[in-house]
Amino acid sequence: MSFLLERDTLHGAAGKAVIILDGQVKDLFGAKNVKTQAEITSSDMKVIGTKKAQQKPGSVKQTGAMTVYYGTPLFIDMLARYIRSGVMPYFNLQTTNDDPTTTVGVQTVAYYNCKLSGTIPLSVLDADADMLTMDVSFTYEDFEVLSAFHDPAGTGN
Repeated sequence: MSFLLERDTLHGAAGKAVIILDGQVKDLFGAKNVKTQAEITSSDMKVIGTKKAQQKPGSVKQTGAMTVYYGTPLFIDMLARYIRSGVMPYFNLQTTNDDPTTTVGVQTVAYYNCKLSGTIPLSVLDADADMLTMDVSFTYEDFEVLSAFHDPAGTGN
């Protein structure tokens, strides 16, 4: 049985994220972490003749979250635009995992029609914090894998 070698695990900070807002590309230089997920919802399907409940896939809920260092004005600016105009700004997000020490290559994923959701912190003060951060949640309508990882060059045995 083969297994993944440690050298092909990805370093968490090896990569980048950018937001495309109003046609302008903005580096997320203040991002501490970015995570997106797609949750498949399903419904129980029960039939006479068995006590088993089968699962029928329904919809997909696409969400994301990031922690950024406080002082990144981009998200507060988007919130202010929404409050003042009533029109939610949409943006695209692109993440790239690029750890040159691995043999699995580079993966870039684009997320389209993202919009803020949940709570957006406006002010943060914390006497116990050496570095202030804020959490930002969003949803997205679609995604595309622009470049994908491939199998590692070798495995352990």
